[in-house]
Amino acid sequence: MFTATRVRAPCPPRVFDVILIRRQKFLSRCLRAFDTSSKNIVSGGDPSMEVDGIGILRSITPSLDQSKHKGQSGKIAVVGGCREYTGAPFFSAISALKVGADLSHVFCTKDAATVIKSYSPELIVHPILEESMSVREEDKKTISTKVIEEIDKWMDRFDCLVVGPGLGRDSFLLECVAEIMKHARKSNVPMVIDGDGLFLVTNCTDLVSGYPLAVLTPNVNEYKRLIQKVLHSEVKDEDGHQQLLSLARGLGGVTILRKGASDFICNGETVKVVKGFGSPRRCGGQGDILSGSVAVFVSWAQDSAKPDPNLSSTMLGCAAGSVLVRKAASVAFKSRGRSTLTSDIIECLGTSMEEFCPAN
Repeated sequence: MFTATRVRAPCPPRVFDVILIRRQKFLSRCLRAFDTSSKNIVSGGDPSMEVDGIGILRSITPSLDQSKHKGQSGKIAVVGGCREYTGAPFFSAISALKVGADLSHVFCTKDAATVIKSYSPELIVHPILEESMSVREEDKKTISTKVIEEIDKWMDRFDCLVVGPGLGRDSFLLECVAEIMKHARKSNVPMVIDGDGLFLVTNCTDLVSGYPLAVLTPNVNEYKRLIQKVLHSEVKDEDGHQQLLSLARGLGGVTILRKGASDFICNGETVKVVKGFGSPRRCGGQGDILSGSVAVFVSWAQDSAKPDPNLSSTMLGCAAGSVLVRKAASVAFKSRGRSTLTSDIIECLGTSMEEFCPAN
């Protein structure tokens, strides 16, 4: 017994054309809507917000001459590095030297110290931090006090601190680092906070709130957590600039460098953007290069005549660091392509710096 099957008649050519045109129009509207909503924060929006990063870099970079002595071009300290993460503090500290700082220190856990020392003899490594697993509960107070006493011996010598690369999230370690940040703030030492330092700050915003010498460098996920914590909201790219202003103001005027396809910099008063250069390669460690680079430029901006009186030293340092790292990443990618590593980008910092601001 056969069952009759209904066969749908093909659409007449005109009907098919109408359906196709409607679908094309719908897709076009969707793309326009996406472009409009994302343009504000992704593409840079208003061209007037774009800052001359190269010009700023040139204006705040100190000249080199025979009369200078060791340390005058910058002394940077990275607070980070634990048993699991030794690469991040190295990347940050060595980048500071490659940009032009004279001395670069790393304050890390004892487990990480030997490993970080083996990466380069250029770094001064202090194995003073401890994790919970190696400390008895009754000894924590004493050890915490010793950590602070040891770093206080050095604090006044530093031009900028980088807090967070490879820090990890051990509770006792974070408690000690929180105390270090408090002491840095009392000494008016600028701080660039990245990685797990942002995790610490997100959970204890008082560490940086109201401190104008603090710089936060969040990636997309770190920025999302800050927005949720401070503004009790979700990230809204269609109102990205205003939300970034609100976040910086909510933290009392700290400087925020929101990393992305374009880098947005805000201190609660204005928003600036650095575009151009960059690389589609997203290997881990690029944020560590940026943190070390920004630290150097912030320290230089503190001592230089400001090219723009409306921009703070932290804003200037972020702009210069951003454009340099983006340039180095683009140079490395042209040579290495998909195989580009963080170490390749670090090796391009010097040539990129020389192109922007020749030493001679």
